[in-house]
Amino acid sequence: MVARRKRIVAETDNSDWQAPKKRRKPRKPMSEEQRVAAAARLEKAREKRKAKDPDYGMSGIHESLRNLPDVHPLHPKKVKLWIKSHKDLTSSARSDVRRKVKGALAQVGIHEGYLRNLQKYLRDGDWVDMFYGEHQQHQIGYRCISQAYYWFGPKKGEPKFDVGTYYPLLGCVYTQEMFDEEEGISNVGSGERKRSRKRSTRTVAKDKKKSKAS
Repeated sequence: MVARRKRIVAETDNSDWQAPKKRRKPRKPMSEEQRVAAAARLEKAREKRKAKDPDYGMSGIHESLRNLPDVHPLHPKKVKLWIKSHKDLTSSARSDVRRKVKGALAQVGIHEGYLRNLQKYLRDGDWVDMFYGEHQQHQIGYRCISQAYYWFGPKKGEPKFDVGTYYPLLGCVYTQEMFDEEEGISNVGSGERKRSRKRSTRTVAKDKKKSKAS
């Protein structure tokens, strides 16, 4: 006859047990000389790898942007710096939103929108924003690639022009002065604006009282 085994029930509660976390040994801080030497080694390794693979470091950049000259105003290296800068600005603006700073929410929207456009440019090669630069300080200009003409009316057959656009037909940007001269407009804004009188916010009773006192 086989003896029945006694079932042992554990009385300890290990439901809150967690695996011990690995403690990383703190890295010894590098001196300035060591940092310079490490940066030089890293740059040398990157150049060596780039010599083997011309597309090294360009995996997230559109093909049309890879061979742009360094002086190009929208070079990918510059755009990457702008992305980093606007990520910091977005984080700062969000902190201001939590502190209920006036206008902070609008700043978050501006920075996030510009960030999306910068990332789209690197991905697709198309610049869709009206401004460019680290702080959006420059405005994008327009260039005509296909000349339009009036096809009816008194100007039929004449070329169309928009102010602020570069036209190869003219060899320059079509300005407001050119438009005014073409339309025969002169002395625009030469006259002084009349100063508008501010409306009194005082009550009629106060005005009467003041007139009696005078």
